[in-house]
Amino acid sequence: MNTRREFLQKVTVAGTAGLVGVRPCRVTAESPPETTELRLIKSTSSCWAPQYVAEDLLKAEGFTHVSYIDMPVGQPVSKVLTRGDADISVNFVGPNLIRVDQGDPVVFLAGAHVGCFEVFGGERLRKISDLKGKTVSVTALNGTEYVFFASIAAYVGLDPRQDITWVVHEPDEGVKLFAEGKVDAYLGFPPRTQELRARKIGRVIVNSTTDRPWSQYFCCLVTGSREFVAKSPVATKRAIRAILKAADLCATEPDRVARTLVDRQFTPRYDNAVQMLRELPYGKWREYDPEDTIRFYALRLHEAGMLKSNPQKLIARASDWRFLNELKRELKG
Repeated sequence: MNTRREFLQKVTVAGTAGLVGVRPCRVTAESPPETTELRLIKSTSSCWAPQYVAEDLLKAEGFTHVSYIDMPVGQPVSKVLTRGDADISVNFVGPNLIRVDQGDPVVFLAGAHVGCFEVFGGERLRKISDLKGKTVSVTALNGTEYVFFASIAAYVGLDPRQDITWVVHEPDEGVKLFAEGKVDAYLGFPPRTQELRARKIGRVIVNSTTDRPWSQYFCCLVTGSREFVAKSPVATKRAIRAILKAADLCATEPDRVARTLVDRQFTPRYDNAVQMLRELPYGKWREYDPEDTIRFYALRLHEAGMLKSNPQKLIARASDWRFLNELKRELKG
């Protein structure tokens, strides 16, 4: 008798075509991938769910060896890609833009999902403009939390370099300090956001899933090593297709995907995982324009004094939408 995990693995490969409207014959008609090995990145954030549940879909695309590389805390995804330790990954847009501006050879390939971060405020914080003179905990200066926080602060007219005091702590320590009232705000990603709400710690000041303008843009983009994309275009398209099909699966089958995330040890708690999957709009990759996302965040980061290049230069230097455009025609919703 099959175990639940074996059943899920078989159903994912065999049934995804029917669930998300994909014709398997297209895959077999294409050239095989230039490489059968694909290295992805594993983050502490469970919102990268499409990447984590795409393993069987990737194997159906011809990748016989799919591995997940742990991302060091505070280190940007683009650095891992640039070193050649991984090939493709979902990536937080803001930090990646800063690395591209500094010369990292990576390429934006598609939008992954909308809305994953939330800003929690303490007793002295009712709105983002109240951050002036306050203290915020982040895992690293210029790290993911800092970059998104700086974008939000700049949007309401604050100068994040002068108006906010930043303190650096590991995520668990940052949550502890926030719960004790020793820092005024905390920006989190799933599953910490679900945990904070469940424990009734602080109040949500910004929810990027529902609050404009953040809910109108991708928070995460599929990003590849420039070398990998140039050398392996067929493999690149096949990898993107698997991740986007997995995103559709996250949108249509949240309970099943949540169980897979837990069974494969990408996140510990089923309840938090299924809540995240039901809340985040994973099915927006066809509708939203990733170039708009780059323009929006590039302008915010320029206002915060964190980017030198203008949006169009960044788009020209580090984007390749040909695979996405082909897949939008192929994977019609």
